[in-house]
Amino acid sequence: MKELIQSVSENLVFVLQFLGLILLMFLIAWAVEKAVKRKNGDRERILATRKIVVTGVFSAMAAVLMVLEFPVPFAPPFYGLDFSEIPALIGAFAYGPVAGVMIEFLKILIKLVMKPSSTAFVGELANFVVSCMLVLPASILYLVKKSRRQAILGAAAGTLLMTVFGTAFNAVYLLPKFAQMYGMPLEAIIEMGAAIHPSIHSVTALAVMCVAPLNLLKGSLVSLVTVLVYKKLSPVLKAAR
Repeated sequence: MKELIQSVSENLVFVLQFLGLILLMFLIAWAVEKAVKRKNGDRERILATRKIVVTGVFSAMAAVLMVLEFPVPFAPPFYGLDFSEIPALIGAFAYGPVAGVMIEFLKILIKLVMKPSSTAFVGELANFVVSCMLVLPASILYLVKKSRRQAILGAAAGTLLMTVFGTAFNAVYLLPKFAQMYGMPLEAIIEMGAAIHPSIHSVTALAVMCVAPLNLLKGSLVSLVTVLVYKKLSPVLKAAR
């Protein structure tokens, strides 16, 4: 009974941490977007009805892409490559940072309906927070000045931040939390990394050698696709404002 109470308590703390990070991402996006709009004299509502509808469509698309995850040869099997950030980044460029964060959040909820968590929800937390590290800076820089060059700079900055933050977040919090929530020794996870890269002997080395290249690859591909297709989609998305 004592172990059950402890397990429930630990899960509750994790859920509260997850909700706190979601709220933080929304607050950052809302504050920055509000400030930029006020500076530019833009009185358009941050979440107009039509924006919400299109945001829902993008969220569903992102959820499907999240389920379609591909393994990568340089990381353990619990890491995978997906392209669910593409709809989120396109939506954030079109409607602002708040819409981008909302797409990332709704994507997680829809994905959990389609496919239950296989990582004790740690993977979903990782996907949301790390994805926001790409979407937020990219959309904020683009919001400040809407040009192709600014979109490229924003996507590059987002990719860099996602890579650095994602690596540190995995090493300090996510991998230890995954071991705790999944009920397996952290050493066993490190050994999975060592089976791919024999030089891995710590959780930090696992994050640097597996997570960093994954996030760099993912951010680069997502950014490239978004920059290439956004201009063609922009007229349609602007019509839905």
